[in-house]
Amino acid sequence: MSQPPQPLGIADAATLGKAIRDRRKQDGLTLVETAGLTNVGIRFLSELENGKPTVRLDKVLHVVAALGLQLQIVPKTTPEQSWEP
Repeated sequence: MSQPPQPLGIADAATLGKAIRDRRKQDGLTLVETAGLTNVGIRFLSELENGKPTVRLDKVLHVVAALGLQLQIVPKTTPEQSWEP
């Protein structure tokens, strides 16, 4: 019996892009197939997977959901705030 995947901490665009690429490849999909299934351009998907930090958030969320993933915002176990509330 396989273990459920562990949550992945996403701290930058490169880590998010790698997680999306890994899922796409796990599903056996090419860039072209995934772009068609998620209704985004091949260039956008490639830039997302390569960690471009200025991709459109609405499209990112659409790709994430279409690949059966979800993003969550959760507090860190040890707060490292650089600002005072």
